[in-house]
Amino acid sequence: MSTRTPPVSEGAPALVPAPPSAPTRPRSAPPPGARAVVAAVLVALAGTALLNAPPPATARTAPESAAGPESAAGPESAAGPESATTRSLTPSGSTAPDPTAADPNSADATAPDSTAPDSTSADSTTPGSTTPGSTTPGSTTPDLLAAPVHFAGKAFDTCEAPSLTVMKAWLASPYGAVGIYFGGRGRGCPVQKELTPSWVASAHAMGWRLLPLFVGSQAPCVDSLAKRKYAIGSTPVTQGTKEGGDAVRAAKALGIGTSSPLYLDIEAYQRGDTNCAATTLSFVRAWNREVRRLGYLPGFYSSADTGVRDMETQRRAGTKDLPEAMWFARWRGQPALLTESVLQPQAWTPHARIHQYAGNVTETYGGRTLAIDRNAMDAPVARVTAPARFAARVPVPLSFVASQRP
Repeated sequence: MSTRTPPVSEGAPALVPAPPSAPTRPRSAPPPGARAVVAAVLVALAGTALLNAPPPATARTAPESAAGPESAAGPESAAGPESATTRSLTPSGSTAPDPTAADPNSADATAPDSTAPDSTSADSTTPGSTTPGSTTPGSTTPDLLAAPVHFAGKAFDTCEAPSLTVMKAWLASPYGAVGIYFGGRGRGCPVQKELTPSWVASAHAMGWRLLPLFVGSQAPCVDSLAKRKYAIGSTPVTQGTKEGGDAVRAAKALGIGTSSPLYLDIEAYQRGDTNCAATTLSFVRAWNREVRRLGYLPGFYSSADTGVRDMETQRRAGTKDLPEAMWFARWRGQPALLTESVLQPQAWTPHARIHQYAGNVTETYGGRTLAIDRNAMDAPVARVTAPARFAARVPVPLSFVASQRP
């Protein structure tokens, strides 16, 4: 909080009252009528001096935070464990972390026993994208947003969110993050009976980091027959904007706060179909713009050889409104986070890549078995405000060390 001392006016004449002891008076006092005239002149002069003097500046209190899009009744609370860090946005869209703000995520974003690094600093924008919160004409995005939380390590995703009992058992696994399919009409498992705000807060309190996935409309030439009924229609921009808003509302309802990534899942589609690719790109860009406008990070998941390849082509061409984090699927059994062939080395770095390197595998930890996809990551994860009753932290053992350098 800052205040400003009112400046001293230098141009206005000062009026000094007469001291208690009267100065030397003239030997003969003026008659009573003359005294009245003199007094009237003095009052007039004083009034003129006061009118000409500039008004003093009043003390101002600088606002300490900007109201976010969910400040009225959203789940994100300023009292939450990850809500204190903010970043200011420069006109160019780059981020400038507040040097005076302590980052509460640096201590608890990974468990005490973890060997995987976790960064919570705000980074400059990735190539071909703009920082969430950078304003555009008509945008309602706040000027200040909390810094994204990043996690580096192993992650898994599975079609339906496991029970909290399973999540607790899987604390014995090498994984530290989990993908959750939180919304979208194209989800393979639309009924997510476990996925509630309580589940999100509880899993986060255990130490899990969350990767929110939104499976909405799909490319018109999507490979999967089951997904073709969710094809993007004839107005991809309108449709993408609407579904971007749907994604943000669904995330907020689960207690996933602003500056969280929301990963749009676009399944593999036919290569070489330029009309299909153009429609898909229009949808994705509109989705990204709306998600970003509402204060979240637009992420993207797809096959390395289709959706990801096309996004990289657009990045090289300088196209705007691209994803800020890239989740690419190439199932070769080993992580290749920084050596994917369709991405240039500098693309979506730092802290903006996830590699899904194996799929439909079965693993068992703590006596609980799941069918999962395996991922290596160094990317943003959800910011969660956990209620006090879920605040207890449980160490998450992580054995992932070298996925970044396969």
